[in-house]
Amino acid sequence: MNFLFLAMASPQGGQGSPFASMVPFLLIVPIFYFLLIRPQQKRQKQFKQMVAQLKKDDRVVTAGGIHGLVLSVKEHTLTLKIADNVKVEIDRSSIARVLGAETEVGK
Repeated sequence: MNFLFLAMASPQGGQGSPFASMVPFLLIVPIFYFLLIRPQQKRQKQFKQMVAQLKKDDRVVTAGGIHGLVLSVKEHTLTLKIADNVKVEIDRSSIARVLGAETEVGK
C-alpha cells in the first residue's frame, strides 16, 4: 500500500520555469510566419496585381481551365471569347493565369 502512495507522489526535482516550457511555442510562431504566412501574402499580392492589370485582348486561363480572350473589362467581371460566337462573363477572381496579349501570329 505504501508503494501506491510513493508512486502517486510528485517527483522530488524542481518544476522548472514556466517560461522555459513556452520557449518552443514562441520559436514556432516566427517559423510559421516566414514559411507559411508571408509567402501566401506575397502570392495574393501578385494575383491582385495581375488581375488589376488585365486588359482587352489578353489571353487568360480560368480556374476551371477554360482558355479565352478578354473582350471587355468591367469593375468586377470580364467578358471572354472562348470560341467563335461564344462569349462568357466571368468574375475577375476566377482568373488563374494570364498568358499574354493576342498577337497577329496567334490569330
